[in-house]
Amino acid sequence: MGNDRTVGAEVTDTGAGGRTGHERATERIVAHREARADITVGLRVPHELPGGTAGLREFAARAEATGLDRLFVGDHVVFKGGRGFDGLLNAAALAVATQRVTVQTAVYLLPLRHPVPVARQVASLAELAPGRLVFGVGLGGEDLAELRACGVDPATRGRRMEEALAALRPLLAGGEVTVHGAFFRLDRVRMRPAPQPPVPIVIGGRSDAALRRVARHGDGWLGLWVSPARYAEAVGLIGKYAAEAERPVTQWGHGMHVWCGLGPSPGAARDRLGAVMEGFYQVPFGKFERYCPCGTPGDVAASLQPYVDAGCRSFNLIPVADSEQAAIEGAAAVRAALRGRTDD
Repeated sequence: MGNDRTVGAEVTDTGAGGRTGHERATERIVAHREARADITVGLRVPHELPGGTAGLREFAARAEATGLDRLFVGDHVVFKGGRGFDGLLNAAALAVATQRVTVQTAVYLLPLRHPVPVARQVASLAELAPGRLVFGVGLGGEDLAELRACGVDPATRGRRMEEALAALRPLLAGGEVTVHGAFFRLDRVRMRPAPQPPVPIVIGGRSDAALRRVARHGDGWLGLWVSPARYAEAVGLIGKYAAEAERPVTQWGHGMHVWCGLGPSPGAARDRLGAVMEGFYQVPFGKFERYCPCGTPGDVAASLQPYVDAGCRSFNLIPVADSEQAAIEGAAAVRAALRGRTDD
C-alpha cells in the first residue's frame, strides 16, 4: 500500500501557540458557524488499487472505519491513450466489499451506452447494496477520441444523454417505456423488479443545458470546477427549471466533486496534486488550480467553507496524498472539520 505515513503524522508541524495547521484551520471554521451534522463526505477509490480484491476490501474497511459517508468510483473506457475503469463493475465490487457506506458512480459516462442494459446493471447492483447506491452520470468530453472509439459522435452526446435518461429513469421505476428517438428505439420495455428503495440519479455538468437536464431527470446535481457563487446560482436555476417543468422535487441531492491535495503545507500538497492531475488530464494544472484546495485537512476544509455557506452539504473528495492511508485519514479529517467537530 506504499508509505504508511498517516495524515496525523503529516500535520504535526506546529505554529504559533503550539497548534497544528489543521487545528488552527478547524478553529476558524468552528468559530464561523455551529456544527453541521448534515454535511456528508465521500472518498474516491483509487483506480489502480494494488492487491486485487483483498486490496479493495482492505481499503474499504479502513475507509468505513473512519466514518466517511460514501465511497465512489469513476468511469472511462479508453481515456487519453487507452486508460479506463468500468464504473458499474467497480461499483459492484465496492458494494460487496462494504457494509455501511453509500456507493456512488461519479460519474458514469451514460452517452457511451444503451440505457436498457445499463438500467438492468443498476437494478442488479441495487440488489447487492439496497439503499446504498447513488447512480451519478455525466457526458464525458475531456477526451473526444474516447467517444468516437465507442461509436458516438461527440456533437451528439448531449442529445444521447437526454434520450438515455428519458428511458432510464422510468425503467428503474418499473414503468413501461416506449421511446422512438434519434438514438434509441424502445417499444413497451419494462424492467422488473424495480429497485427498492429507488436509486437516486445525480447528474454532472456545468452548462445551462446540464442544469436543465438535472431539473428534468435528476435527483441532484454534481458540480465540478465551479465557484461557490456559481454553485449557489446553479442550484437556484435547477429549482426554477424543475418548477417550469412542473416536476416537484421535495429533497434534492446536490453536491460538489473536488480534487484536493493533502500535505504538511499548501505548496507541497499543490505540487503533488498538480503532477497527478496533469498526468491524468494532460493539460496544465493552472486550468484547475483555483478549484483544487491544498494543504492540511484543515486548510482544505477552510477552502470548502464558502461552498457550505452557499448551501452545499455533500462533498466528493479526490485526495492526492503521499499514501492511501493519508488520503483516507485526510478525507475523514476534512469531514470532521466541515462538520465542526474534531472527534469524528
